[in-house]
Amino acid sequence: MSALRLGVNIDHVATIRNARGGLHPDPVRAAHMAAAAGADGITAHLREDRRHIADHDIARLSNEIALPLNFEMAATEEMLAIALRHRPHAACIVPERREERTTEGGLDVVGAKDRLRPLVHRLRDAGIRVSMFIEADPRQLDASLEIGAPVVELHTGAYCDHTGDERDRELARIVEAAAHAAAIGLECHAGHGLSYDTVKPIAAIPTIAELNIGHFLVGEAIFVGFEASIRHMRQLMDEARHRP
Repeated sequence: MSALRLGVNIDHVATIRNARGGLHPDPVRAAHMAAAAGADGITAHLREDRRHIADHDIARLSNEIALPLNFEMAATEEMLAIALRHRPHAACIVPERREERTTEGGLDVVGAKDRLRPLVHRLRDAGIRVSMFIEADPRQLDASLEIGAPVVELHTGAYCDHTGDERDRELARIVEAAAHAAAIGLECHAGHGLSYDTVKPIAAIPTIAELNIGHFLVGEAIFVGFEASIRHMRQLMDEARHRP
């Protein structure tokens, strides 16, 4: 079974910084610590309202970190211009509403193909690998392929929020969607809400290549330290992927 990559989202290090202003804690320092702890990439979401990651964070991450940078962005001309300026390794197109606390659900690629297609092509023409953050719905995967995105990231929030039979049903949807992604030639990632308690069933899905995890790791760092929280997540992922 292929190795599973871990992308560490550092948004909420910036959330803590912005609660009081100033420079501490520094999300770029967190990115370096994530690299030392075994992360394969760094994810950062530059929101329209700049509630956590700021423009100068993206500039520094682009210039200072050796790991691939996954730039989460809304499908707007402002964010497109920033992505084209910094040329991150990847850009993940996410839905964004000003009033939401965090990203709620996946992008409706089916309903926005005409608007998303030129944006995807401009990013790809710049050498940026594009992914679409979507629900585990075959229609959304097919639409992502149709507009030229080579990667999808499946939203795992509902799976993490539910328990019992409902969680099992959500997991089955993700397994089916990940298999469909592989069948039509898309690379499949997953993320949102994953924790120590929920990561293993997702990590065990053989057709998922990458998990992006942030909020839980930053929260757990309060108790055990940032590098320790990442190392334990990495261990759980590896155990799930390599189990007999």
